[in-house]
Order: sequence, then structure tokens, then C-alpha cells
Amino acid sequence: MQDYLHFLKRKHHTPSDSFFKHTVYGLRYLFRIFDRKESSVILPSIERPKKLPVVLSQQEVKELLKAPKLLKHRLILALLYGCGLRNFECCKLKITDIDLDRKMLHVREGKGRKDRYVPLCGLLSRGIKTYLEVEKPVEYLFNGNNSAGEPVPISARGVQWAAREARRASGIHKQVTAHSLRHSYATHLLEMGTDIFTLKELLGHVDINTTLVYLHVARVGRQTPFSPLEKLYEE
Repeated sequence: MQDYLHFLKRKHHTPSDSFFKHTVYGLRYLFRIFDRKESSVILPSIERPKKLPVVLSQQEVKELLKAPKLLKHRLILALLYGCGLRNFECCKLKITDIDLDRKMLHVREGKGRKDRYVPLCGLLSRGIKTYLEVEKPVEYLFNGNNSAGEPVPISARGVQWAAREARRASGIHKQVTAHSLRHSYATHLLEMGTDIFTLKELLGHVDINTTLVYLHVARVGRQTPFSPLEKLYEE
């Protein structure tokens, strides 16, 4: 068995570390079913690569938000960025979650089943009001397709499609996903002076260490970072 796994790992076009790890887990489960504990294999933990998030500039966000032709898709992207929503949180939004008088958005059962409130800016409030008057959605803010005629939320795939099509239409070359707008929201708030603990609550993070990753991409600190090449040719 170890020889087979060694061959699989070294084979050309080897599957990813994650796929390989789950292959081992599957074999362990099989051995346990047939009570063959002596055949069990041990796999060291595979450390995930520490990748930094893709973050858009403010100008790129503007280009992305004006790209969709449909008001519905523009508002979806605006909420992802303007409120730092996760994809599934945007999908589950109900009309009753929106308080236009107080300009607040109630995000229900985010990650870890944690509720939170996030502020709505005037621009988003006006956009939502116009959208409600024009589109007249039922129950969910963004309704999906349902042949039975019952109100269902838009799918996560539908939100990703809107983000992907906007990126294509805007000509942005970065690998933009719906989650990139949440990353950009967090990074831009830090750069605008929001403290890390307030940002943690706005994002709905349970662990502060999850929020701290944005300190690695935000341009914050005692002095704005610069390239030494910039100083090399100063007169």
C-alpha cells in the first residue's frame, strides 16, 4: 500500500496535496470497515500554503461596479464590497433584513451561525430603494429561478457568475471572485483608519487572527511603504 501511495504521489500530473490526503483518508476508512488496522497508513499533516488575498484598488472596484448591465447584478457586487458580505450571506439576504431608516443591514447566521449588523452607506440605501421599487423581489432581496414559482434565494453560483462577468467586462486582469470584494472591503477600511477590532466585528470573524491577515496587504503603518527605486533617482 505504501508503494502504491508513493507511486501516486510521484506520478506525472499528480493530484493536489488535498486530493492525495483525502485518498489516504478514504483508504483508512476502508481498512476500518474490514477491520484491517494493520494496513492503516499514516500521513503527516499537510500545511496549507499561506496565500495572501487578491485585493482590488479603489479604481478597480469602481470599474467593476459599473460593468454589469443589470441593476440586480450591480447591487449584488455593491453589497459584497460595501458591506463586506460573504457569498452565501448575500444569497440569504431577505427584504426584512434591510433597515433603510437606520441604514443598517442585518446579516443573519453568518459563518459560525453568528449574526451581525453592518452599516449601509447612503449610496447603497438609495440603490436598494430603487431596486425594490423596480424589481419588486419577493421575500429574498435577490430571488433565484424556481420552476415551482416559490420564492428562492439566488444561488452562490449566480453571485459568482455576476462577479466573473463584471471582471470580464471591466477588463481587470486580476483573478477576481465574489470573495475578492470582501477582501477589498476589509483592506480599504484598514487603509481608511478603521481599527482591527472594529473590522473583526464588521467581518463577523470569530478569531482575531483571521482578521490580522489584512494587515499584510493593507498600506498602513507609521510610514507609507515605498520602493527603494523611487528614492534612487530623486533629485
